[in-house]
Amino acid sequence: MKTKQRLAILLGATLALAGSSRLAAQLLINGAGATFPYPIYSKWFDEYSKVDPTVRFNYQSIGSGGGQKEILEGTVDFGASDGPMSDQNLARAPGRILHVPTVAGADVVTYNLDGNPALKLDGAAIADIFLGKIIRWNDERIAAQNPGVTLPGKDIVVVHRSDGSGTTYIFVDYLSSVSQEWAGKVGRNTSVKWPAGLGAKGNEGVTGQIKQMPGAIGYVELVYAIQNKMPYASVKNAAGNYIVPSIASVTAALEGASIPADFRFSMVNPPGAEAYPIAGATWLLIYEQQRDAAKGKKMVEFLHWAMKEGEQMAPALNYAPLPQGLVSRVTQEIDKIKY
Repeated sequence: MKTKQRLAILLGATLALAGSSRLAAQLLINGAGATFPYPIYSKWFDEYSKVDPTVRFNYQSIGSGGGQKEILEGTVDFGASDGPMSDQNLARAPGRILHVPTVAGADVVTYNLDGNPALKLDGAAIADIFLGKIIRWNDERIAAQNPGVTLPGKDIVVVHRSDGSGTTYIFVDYLSSVSQEWAGKVGRNTSVKWPAGLGAKGNEGVTGQIKQMPGAIGYVELVYAIQNKMPYASVKNAAGNYIVPSIASVTAALEGASIPADFRFSMVNPPGAEAYPIAGATWLLIYEQQRDAAKGKKMVEFLHWAMKEGEQMAPALNYAPLPQGLVSRVTQEIDKIKY
């Protein structure tokens, strides 16, 4: 074999070994949970790998119920949920779980109607649709709020989540706040017994079902509706105004929320003329005392980056970043993590 060929082979082998040693040195942090923030978490994890190539995040978008279950069972390094954990679930945990809010977003009421009309809906009508009491699109309770819009006489096909979901939690939290009947019969949780409709898994599944079924209505996170070019309703808020879901109207809702020391809060139907009423925050769920010191250290470093650099990426993906005052409080919470 010629000298140049031997050198080329040796150089290739050296580079391959160097590459494999870098991969071997890369620390893998596993997480699972909410589909609601999946677009921005994917962006954050990708961008952070450029900041710190020694760590890699593996996030499974399985729904908030799954995220809470996995963190309780210790099968992931962090969970993710759009609904705060209950006192009962927190009591089951082997250690203290911190709720770290990251961004806020909107649940939108989206539908499949000819011409994609821009509908207006109030809480009472939305609740009655999902209770199965309003069954046709030309019902007077919908028509009265949408003068000039031609509504078909076809049946309404309700689509909802079939998995444990923070997107569901935000939606039924809202319905419970505007409908006593909903609060009494169904209530609020990441998973509920639906009075009507068809189930689908994930924001992706609900989006797909609605797009395929004329006359369908359901709820998804705003970014999914935008990405799939689906129409969504303006919703009447507590001040009596019909509000289009947007970064600005979610920010207005977030600013009207009362946020306790443990960061478990609801921001549905808040006061404020410009606040969108079906909005919610999303949280990372992390043990205060980390079992793995190396992972704990990397997780804290990532969270500090997320609060500073990651928040700036939120608007481009149709999420509302946390207000600066709240970022300061969350940063102090992150510093409680021990490793």
